[in-house]
Amino acid sequence: MSARQTLPRSATGIDGLDDILEGGLAQNRLHLLEGTPGTGKTTIALQFLLAGARSGETGLYVSLAETEEELRAGAASHGWSIDKRVTICELVPPESVLDPDQHQSLLYSSDLELGETVERIFSAIEQHRPQRIVIDSLSEIRLLAQSSLRYRRQILALKHYFARNKSTVITLDDLTTDSTDRAVHSIAHSVIHLDQLAPNYGAERRRLRVAKCRGQSFRGGYHDFIIGAGGVQVFPRLVAAEHRVGFSGSVLKSGIAELDALLGGGLTAGSSTLIIGPAGTGKSLLTLQYLAASVRRGERAALFVFDEELGLLLSRAKSLGIDLEAMKGEGKLFIEQLDAAELSPGEFSHRVRRCVDQENIRTVAVDSLNGYQASMPEEQFLILHLHELLQYLNRRGAATLLTVAQHGMMGDMRQPVDVTYLADTVLMLRYFEAMGRVRRAISVIKKRTGSHEDTIREFTIGEQGITVGQPLVEFQGVLRGIPTYLGSKAPLMENP
Repeated sequence: MSARQTLPRSATGIDGLDDILEGGLAQNRLHLLEGTPGTGKTTIALQFLLAGARSGETGLYVSLAETEEELRAGAASHGWSIDKRVTICELVPPESVLDPDQHQSLLYSSDLELGETVERIFSAIEQHRPQRIVIDSLSEIRLLAQSSLRYRRQILALKHYFARNKSTVITLDDLTTDSTDRAVHSIAHSVIHLDQLAPNYGAERRRLRVAKCRGQSFRGGYHDFIIGAGGVQVFPRLVAAEHRVGFSGSVLKSGIAELDALLGGGLTAGSSTLIIGPAGTGKSLLTLQYLAASVRRGERAALFVFDEELGLLLSRAKSLGIDLEAMKGEGKLFIEQLDAAELSPGEFSHRVRRCVDQENIRTVAVDSLNGYQASMPEEQFLILHLHELLQYLNRRGAATLLTVAQHGMMGDMRQPVDVTYLADTVLMLRYFEAMGRVRRAISVIKKRTGSHEDTIREFTIGEQGITVGQPLVEFQGVLRGIPTYLGSKAPLMENP
């Protein structure tokens, strides 16, 4: 069997997109980038040309819609300077707008016959001999062609011409015409489709999908991306199966002997722990206890906060003896507050991956999944996103802590999404009433990585942090909220 051969690639200048395409766009081929206005086609095209300029290749931007001034202003907004290696060619000179004989059309390119338009494209290529070309956009050529057959023939002619000139070409299509003609899809070597979604609340969400790519493998499905001050940033869809490293599977202790005993010795590296319970039971504080213990062991940890205001969290933790600011200042703890209305699941996964891969962080906490769920425009896929993220963290040997706030205070508890089967360990926190006080209880529902107590213990939160008591063996019905006392003396903890 002959060895697998791949076409040489041209980097797009966007790391995430190159990762999806496994190196970039095939050289000396025609590629289609399509999407409605505002999806980022022009920005991606400029990054493609500027990436070529940095590697010594010449580029040509043929514009049938935007002026050179508009393109340069758009580049400048990202901090880019279009140097002499990249030429912008306006197909229709601006002075044609002032010609009273040509005022019957709002589209400059429609003032020219198709043949003249194509000849001017060829002339610009002959003059500059570019190695990278952008044609913006096919909508104008489609309008000039006026028929599907003529349009297809013209695109084929362009494709063969570009191939003879050894040019890598990106054609843009803004999908604004009424025609559903997809002739270019069969002609182009690859097709990248851009989408823009508008949720009921929050910023727009952008995503892309490689619909086709001949002769090379690529990462399928939708991938989130954003347009920021530095251009387009793409977040490849996380595939946990691609990430596996060896790790020791060591036991992580909390620093509280009774809590570690409840968990059969502690948590295991390379596993995920879900902490569930109603609001105020201490889920966040329990998470911080493990982060502080990791830092004391000389490890690095990360905390992603969706719900609580960061300043309030730092202040509250410090009053309980956990100085998060000091840990952060020493570089031992990475803390980031996230806005669910402005964040896509792909971008969140990218931030977590960056911590684990680049910062060597081995304890990751997410507070809470309620906020993570809010960042999902299509929440039915939350389970799939979360499954890949947890599997990835497990395979990288990281210990993951997740919190979920349940609905209700006592009795029957419900959670917005059931993810208990995804986690390796589930800690349940509850309120219960006894001896005239509202008290807290903690229990372990499951632990895949070893044995654990099946008892229910009371715990309190005081100035010294969390204190866990002995098993409540003389009570029945603690998880229902109103237990029945069966013993002779209540083994309850005093007020802290």
